[in-house]
Amino acid sequence: MTELVIDDLQASVAGKQILHGVTLTVRSGEVHAVMGPNGSGKSTLSNVLMGRPGYEVTGGTVTLDGIDLLALPTWERAQAGLFLAQQYPTEVPGVAVREVLSEALVAAGRSTAELESLVAGEAERIGLSAALLDRAMNVDLSGGEKKRNETVQLAVLQPRIAVLDELDSGLDVDALRDVARRIEQATNDGFDGSPPLGALVITHYNRLLTELHPDVVHVFAAGKVQRTGGPELATELEESGYAEWAQLAEPEAAPARPVVDDPFFAGGTL
Repeated sequence: MTELVIDDLQASVAGKQILHGVTLTVRSGEVHAVMGPNGSGKSTLSNVLMGRPGYEVTGGTVTLDGIDLLALPTWERAQAGLFLAQQYPTEVPGVAVREVLSEALVAAGRSTAELESLVAGEAERIGLSAALLDRAMNVDLSGGEKKRNETVQLAVLQPRIAVLDELDSGLDVDALRDVARRIEQATNDGFDGSPPLGALVITHYNRLLTELHPDVVHVFAAGKVQRTGGPELATELEESGYAEWAQLAEPEAAPARPVVDDPFFAGGTL
């Protein structure tokens, strides 16, 4: 069984402490929902896990099946089995999704022989026009198309753990249902014989969780988990809001952005 273990994770941006000791464990087949007010550090958590430049880890550990993720560059974290679906997927002019996936499979030592049929099948399954996969990655796509696109990538790459940062942002009802149900299926059955996916789902709203059913819900505020419960906690938050927790939250600092907005560029600027 795969385990993503986050223990007392602390991180800062531009000298400002944002994460104040995050501790949680996500296992294969589990869906953990992280919910909380704006500015509480949820997106910082996802970016720190994936190794985006501009964030400084000041304490704690993150391991994936015993591998120290914090010691690895972003691409090696991906090869270890971690996947990040960004709230605002990055546009990559001049590079098609098929090319990205082909290179990713080769880098992981996997065959590309079935790539075309696999991509076509996954695109059809979630209602994404296969023609969009020949466009430059995420360029001139709607919000819903970008999230469907990322779900195709997720299914092809078959990670062990997926971090989904506001997957529902920009999705209409149909796209939300299609994307959430595909990921829900992966957490139950895996991808084509792979072990079940573990998912860390960052969201504000319970609407996503009606399709992607959480096993555990965490209330996140002031840079750490303040409360943990079952699926009923998401319903409670939907009814009561985040007023109780918002007073704890501090504005989340943004990292220094590179001239070319490339989350995988190790230097952070060009």
